[in-house]
Amino acid sequence: MAKKQPKTKKRAPLQRPQLGDDVEILDAGSVIESRITQTLESNYMPYAMSVIVSRALPEIDGFKPAHRKLLYTMYQMGLLKGARTKSANIVGSTMHLNPHGDQAIYDTLVRLSRGNESLLLPYVSSKGNFGKAYSRDMAYAASRYTEAKLEDVCRELFADIDRDTVDFVDNYDATTTEPTLLPVTFPTILANNTLGIAVGMASNICSFNLAELCETTISLLRDEKHNLLSTLKAPDFVGGGLILYDEEELRRIYETGRGSVRVRARYEYDRENNMIEITQIPPTTTVEAIMDKIAELVKAGKLREISEMRDETDLGGLKLTLDLKRGQDPDKLMGRLFRMTPLEDSFSCNFNVLIAGQPRVMGVREILTEWAAFRADCVRRRTYFDLQGKEKRLHLLEGLEVILLDIDKAIRIVRETEEDAEVVPNLMIGFGIDRVQGEYVAEIKLRHLNREYILKRTEEIAGLKEEIAALRDVLEHPSKIKKIIIGELGEVSKKYAQPRRSEILYDIPQAEQEETEPEMPDYPVTVFYTEEGYFKKITPASLRMSSEQRLKDGDSVRYEFETKNNAWLLFFTNKAQVYKCRVGDFADTKASAMGEYLPAKLGMEEGETPIFVTVTEDYHGHMLFVFQNGKAAKIPLSSYETKQNRRKLVGAYSDKAELAAIRELPQEAELAIQTSGGRMLLVHSTQIPEKTTRNSIGVSVITLKKNARITSVKMADDLELANPHRYRVRTLPAAGALLRTEDVAEQISL
Repeated sequence: MAKKQPKTKKRAPLQRPQLGDDVEILDAGSVIESRITQTLESNYMPYAMSVIVSRALPEIDGFKPAHRKLLYTMYQMGLLKGARTKSANIVGSTMHLNPHGDQAIYDTLVRLSRGNESLLLPYVSSKGNFGKAYSRDMAYAASRYTEAKLEDVCRELFADIDRDTVDFVDNYDATTTEPTLLPVTFPTILANNTLGIAVGMASNICSFNLAELCETTISLLRDEKHNLLSTLKAPDFVGGGLILYDEEELRRIYETGRGSVRVRARYEYDRENNMIEITQIPPTTTVEAIMDKIAELVKAGKLREISEMRDETDLGGLKLTLDLKRGQDPDKLMGRLFRMTPLEDSFSCNFNVLIAGQPRVMGVREILTEWAAFRADCVRRRTYFDLQGKEKRLHLLEGLEVILLDIDKAIRIVRETEEDAEVVPNLMIGFGIDRVQGEYVAEIKLRHLNREYILKRTEEIAGLKEEIAALRDVLEHPSKIKKIIIGELGEVSKKYAQPRRSEILYDIPQAEQEETEPEMPDYPVTVFYTEEGYFKKITPASLRMSSEQRLKDGDSVRYEFETKNNAWLLFFTNKAQVYKCRVGDFADTKASAMGEYLPAKLGMEEGETPIFVTVTEDYHGHMLFVFQNGKAAKIPLSSYETKQNRRKLVGAYSDKAELAAIRELPQEAELAIQTSGGRMLLVHSTQIPEKTTRNSIGVSVITLKKNARITSVKMADDLELANPHRYRVRTLPAAGALLRTEDVAEQISL
């Protein structure tokens, strides 16, 4: 009898909540607390490390993963020999290793090509329009129109890659393998410039001439204390240009991996047509950026010597032509252009390289040492690979030698063996050889059982033993590995070295070192600066027409100077900085205008405001900074006259103590210093020693009681004191004297 099944309750169909229904959601409205450091570590750090280790920074072989994948794909495609193939074909094949999209791969191919002129030592031989690194607007053609293959120098990148010189790993879908590094035979890491921006760090490596680089590496392998500057003169850039030699800065780059190299454009003057032809520019800029800056200066009236500018770049290379007005000095004009435009620029070095998966900023010496260690490991692995192959071959031939000494016995054993599977074991028993040797002997053809074959194999055994001994000797003596590396470097230099492209300028004319400002019209003006930070410049004629100044509600004039249009303005700010500019940098205006807002005009930082303004034509006199702690610093005004005419100087005065007052001293004068304790001290500025360092903390001038401070500093000539000698002293610091009643009244009336 069938068992009665229990009745199951029929489940109602699910209904979607309607608008207005009360729906209960599990844990709705609850707040789950989590430490921000934990969130960053779990969510952001994996991405950051991936960018650092697997994308942006180069490794000791000189390549980022994208470069290595592309070049290895081209090597596997056989593009080291034969004709070029379409770039689209290369891009498609590379996606087996690099699945980041065809455009990213093609961008990499373009930069590695000879046609783009990005690299001093290009790795890709190109045909077609690959754009130009020195042009911002010259776009490269699509991958279906261009062709490429590997340059001959790539033989040095893949030499012995099939002899276990480097490790291989699976690609992203484990369908093939790719090398973790390339066994480069010369320091490619310094042979080409590399720029990489990771997360929280970056890398910017300049290129060096291959001949100088190989010579330096060889010298360093022979003597670890070798003077790098004696062989590695300076960086060498693909675009050429002139390198302004600075031995101290280069030494710092070579030892620390950080610093900057000044590079200026190369030009020629065509006297017949009165024009300047610029043919080489710094690697940090483009011809369009230079033209934009020159056009901006011409429009602003700061360059009046140029009548026309043309970009005449063609298949022959870069050429920027400047037509000059009659009577202009081309060298003086170029001197100004070097200072005012990117025609002279700095290449900032940051030699950040991945070593064993860890980013390290290293100098040239340390990089070459690391590369030598990497290359020594490649040579060692190659030698061991060859040794294993030859030992295996020797083992087989030794078994063959034993059998060939009594070939008739071997034939008899084979003939008398009934089963095929017993041939090898019987040979092993009959001659005392192992299975590997037996398998090799059993496969010998009958036609090889002749005297000539036997003699050749016997001679090969002797040669193999010599080669094996030599290989073992290499493995046992690191000095021999070093000798092999030196020989390879010499061959690379002999085959692929090219003359320097960037000329080194050792002696810079003094006239070029001293920066001069362009001539500015010289006429009298009156300048006004208000409490709210507005500045205006008015000519005497305009001021006579209307002297009533228009100001914002509640604003008032703080400083008023009669000066000249070509004078210098120095604005000292509350952040211990000074901003410099010419009076002529401001447009002439009228009293009815409100003026320009100074912090915005000078690009001041947020919260930064001028607290003192002075005008000078020759930087004569001193600046006096008096601090609330009783100290004062007298700084020559000439300390703010820089050769580079920088617009902003940090450390304009010391920020170690609160500032009590700033005074300009065109000539030495007597000062009245008053404290919160009701004391006054008359100090002559000659009693305060001069300090040449702008941010000097100064010297003590007044001895303060506990919790007392300096409250004001005035010119003594402006005060009418009943007995000024009461407040004077011979030596500093001094406590000063208490203010008398009549002198206090004088202070209040003032």
